[in-house]
Amino acid sequence: MTKIIDYFFGIGSPWAFIGLDAFAALASEQNATIRPYVIPLIEDNGAIYSRNRPEARRAYWTKDLKRWAAVRGKTLNFENRAALSDPTPAGFMILAAIDAGKDWLKLTKALQEAFWLRGENIGDAQVRRAIADAAGFDGAALDERAQSDAVLSIWKANYKTAKDAGVFGLPTFRYEDELYWGQDSLPFLERHLKGAKLVA
Repeated sequence: MTKIIDYFFGIGSPWAFIGLDAFAALASEQNATIRPYVIPLIEDNGAIYSRNRPEARRAYWTKDLKRWAAVRGKTLNFENRAALSDPTPAGFMILAAIDAGKDWLKLTKALQEAFWLRGENIGDAQVRRAIADAAGFDGAALDERAQSDAVLSIWKANYKTAKDAGVFGLPTFRYEDELYWGQDSLPFLERHLKGAKLVA
């Protein structure tokens, strides 16, 4: 039986960036197919953007990110974040790649590394097109496709699927209708993929 993991994520999520390589390796190791859903945080289900959290919690969030980044062998660039524009259009570029049958995982890595490692402004069309070009894609074509009604429809459908499933934060993994929120839940997903589902 084919193992299919629904992967709910966003380019602007540092946790998705931190956990992407480990998740991709796990899926490959378990011969599982990843079904990607690019979405925003779902506030209706209880998600809270970091900017809306109390300072004490945001301070801890930042420290915890740095700890996990070190564990995962990643570096996060927190400098000048306020000057960067919304990374959502980069998410639409990923949706365009998925819709076109391109290597969305490779493009996701390129865009997330640009945003979270190098602090590049992927909300800017020219910047993300150049990143896509450097990764071996036709950046202009993908960016144009990203603005189509078809991709907007996919975005809306992804949101509904995630909301109906009970997803709130990013990343979230769904396997056999069981949700695992956060890259720190990968050990639970791994056990489930190996047939040892943990039930609370």
